[in-house]
Amino acid sequence: MDKFVTRSKRPARGPGQAGLSKRTREGAVEGRQQAHREEQETNVAQGEDSSRLPEEFSQPIPWRKIEAEGLDCDYGLLFKTEEATELFNELEKEVEYFTGDQAKVQVFGKSYSVPRKQATYGDEGLVYSFSGVCLLARPWTPTLENIRDAVTKATGHTFNFVLINRYKDGLDHIGEHRDDERELDPACPIASVSLGAPRDFLFRHRRSRGGASGKDGPPPVKLELAHGSLLLMNAPTNTHWYHSLPVRKRCNAPRINLTFRRILRKL
Repeated sequence: MDKFVTRSKRPARGPGQAGLSKRTREGAVEGRQQAHREEQETNVAQGEDSSRLPEEFSQPIPWRKIEAEGLDCDYGLLFKTEEATELFNELEKEVEYFTGDQAKVQVFGKSYSVPRKQATYGDEGLVYSFSGVCLLARPWTPTLENIRDAVTKATGHTFNFVLINRYKDGLDHIGEHRDDERELDPACPIASVSLGAPRDFLFRHRRSRGGASGKDGPPPVKLELAHGSLLLMNAPTNTHWYHSLPVRKRCNAPRINLTFRRILRKL
């Protein structure tokens, strides 16, 4: 099993949050959060934004705004270097990745192995469907719960599901796609946490894809996702922009990416 280590004890570039293992929670706050979560199912049925937490639960971090035509993202450092490394190593122990047919996707009727490892975790009974596969969420692990709660405090949104991609090195990758599955709550952004080796993340407008017909779209937007970073993809980003993690042959270290989502339960 690969292990991600940092070369020094220097603090992370930019802001971070206190170590998750040391965080304590007030009982009254927990009670109010639980009550809010219980109200979410009713809100979903009524078409309301059920992912937004009351302001008292939000713990904002300094954000870098990334904008273009139809692109709306926020980027910041959620964890300090030491915290992010500890979380990476804990996930290496806890996460169980799919194998066999669940580690393949269907493209134009043909089955292909995924060039990375994948896993799904979340609330009981949730299923995520994409590229011809249906993946049942495993129960949250302690480390995943801690990361999820940190994302919630930073963004003010709650999430009930996470898709995990593990890239063993720069040859592992993910092609251009949009996270536009019907079961995703359109009122909730997708929150992407990166742990491990920094990798380039590329946005390409749908009008910019293809040959000559794609020249009238806006230029691609490239961002390096740092160890411990959080990228928030807000609407309408996934309507207009594809995103990918390209091959980077010089990268020899592993990376774990966690994309937190809110899935609508079928009534």
